[in-house]
Parts: sequence; structure tokens; C-alpha cells
Amino acid sequence: MTGETEGTALDLAARRLERALHVLEQRMADRLKEAGAEAGGLFDADRARLAAELDASRAREKALEEAGAQASEALGKAIDEIRTALGGA
Repeated sequence: MTGETEGTALDLAARRLERALHVLEQRMADRLKEAGAEAGGLFDADRARLAAELDASRAREKALEEAGAQASEALGKAIDEIRTALGGA
């Protein structure tokens, strides 16, 4: 009976170890899934935010270029008017 008892105790310990390993593996898989989802979400949010900032910067750049062209044209007209006024005086 001693051999049978040792075998039963060993089998019981092996089953407990298998269950503990299964629980550990499941918890690790859940944690990895959570970490991946969080990281993926962060990257997606950063990418979306950066894309929006880039679009806004490009729009500001275009507006500034247009304003600069208008200012240049207005200055050119003002210079012509001043030259005409000085030449006519």
C-alpha cells in the first residue's frame, strides 16, 4: 500500500501542478492580450492625433502663404502708388 499511496499522492500533486500551470498560462495570456490592446490603442490614438496636427499645420501653412502673397501684392500696389504720387509732384 505504501507504493500505491505514493503513486496517488504523486498523481494528485501532478494534477495540482497541471491546474496551477493552466491557471498561470491563462492569466499570462489575458495580461498579454490586455497589454497588446492598450499599446495598440495608444499607437492608434497617437497616430490619429499626429495626423490631425499635421493636417492643421498644412492648413495654417497654406493660409500663411496666401496671406503672404496678398501682402506682397498690396505692397507692390502701394509702392506703385507712391512712385506715381512722387513722380507727379
